[in-house]
Amino acid sequence: MNKVFIGGSIKLSKINKEIKRRIDNIIENRYTILIGDANGIDKSVQEYLFSKNYSDVVVFCIRDQCRNNVGNWKVKYIEANYELKGRHLYALKDIEMAKDTDFGMMIWDGRSAGTFNNIVNLIKFNKKILVYLSPKKLFYNISNISDLESICSEKVEKKLFSDFYEKPKEISTIQKEV
Repeated sequence: MNKVFIGGSIKLSKINKEIKRRIDNIIENRYTILIGDANGIDKSVQEYLFSKNYSDVVVFCIRDQCRNNVGNWKVKYIEANYELKGRHLYALKDIEMAKDTDFGMMIWDGRSAGTFNNIVNLIKFNKKILVYLSPKKLFYNISNISDLESICSEKVEKKLFSDFYEKPKEISTIQKEV
């Protein structure tokens, strides 16, 4: 069974007809959808999946808290060190989704560091990614860093890529399923 990790920017809260059409294709192919529990795109996609009565969904959450699970779907909890906070904390579940999936579909505003990191992680794990870049209202197939660099504006590229190339902290995770 194929799995698709769908994610995106917290600042985006609506999915348009083109995004819905791509999600409908995923549903028609009966892929398992892996999704986070954040507001923004995660919640909007959850609401859309719920409206379609789609049940093959796994929501990834941190520790024992799930911020959003609109369809009361299966949850995969990711354990984390309690010293971690903010973006570094929630990145743990994103890394697990990137590892666990076959494909990625990211809905990106071109600025979100979290979505950028998801794309980079999917590339690191050799996954194919479909990126919807909302400012351009276009989809791009991404399979390597060069592809990602080609869709970034210079301003975004400098900030996000410099953050990306800094040495990351060592993080360990333990998974538990419910």
